[in-house]
Amino acid sequence: MSDKIEEYRQLIAKFTKDLYDRRLTDTSGGNVSVHLGDVILMTPSLAGTLFHWNLKPEQILVYDTKGNKLDGEGTLSREAKVHFSLYEAYYPDGAAVVHAHSLNVLVFCAAVQPMPPVLYNTKKFGVIPMVVDAASGTQELADNVVAGIRPMADTIKKGAAAAMAPRHGLFVVAKDLYTAFDSAERIDLNAYCIIHGKSLGEIKPLTGVVVPVNPNYE
Repeated sequence: MSDKIEEYRQLIAKFTKDLYDRRLTDTSGGNVSVHLGDVILMTPSLAGTLFHWNLKPEQILVYDTKGNKLDGEGTLSREAKVHFSLYEAYYPDGAAVVHAHSLNVLVFCAAVQPMPPVLYNTKKFGVIPMVVDAASGTQELADNVVAGIRPMADTIKKGAAAAMAPRHGLFVVAKDLYTAFDSAERIDLNAYCIIHGKSLGEIKPLTGVVVPVNPNYE
């Protein structure tokens, strides 16, 4: 298991830098984790602010499933509650979580609007919901993200499910780290097409997709 842990610490360090370079997250926040057997690997707090996501494998934190630190440099992000809660609800189907401040997704978060799929490669996610608002770093936010993803929970085993938090960012829970990264990028590109495609006319959701109205934000 120790070899597997070191392998995934290297992968997380690489993938988080890729997220940053592709503007799928920013310096102010975001975090990535992987549930690996009896341990959870997670990026440290202030990884963007202090390191611009140039992390070394030894900076990736190793925790047991009860929240006890086993290894790594730094401290947990305040959004670790969301990661631990998603694993409690959806592991082993969900074994990786990406929380991202994606450039185009943040437009939807700022507008507090759900995001319909407009590309075939995002249809499998359905409408990305906007969860009920809660303060960052709180268990309430974690619970709201878990609840927001629950209607799509069956899709996690085959791939991923996602939800957005108002004025905050994107949360993806997936079967593995590769799928979580891939899903975050697909969703951000879907957002880009909706935002910028309007210059060509109305961009409609894919056939059969109903965009829900959230009464909390009318």
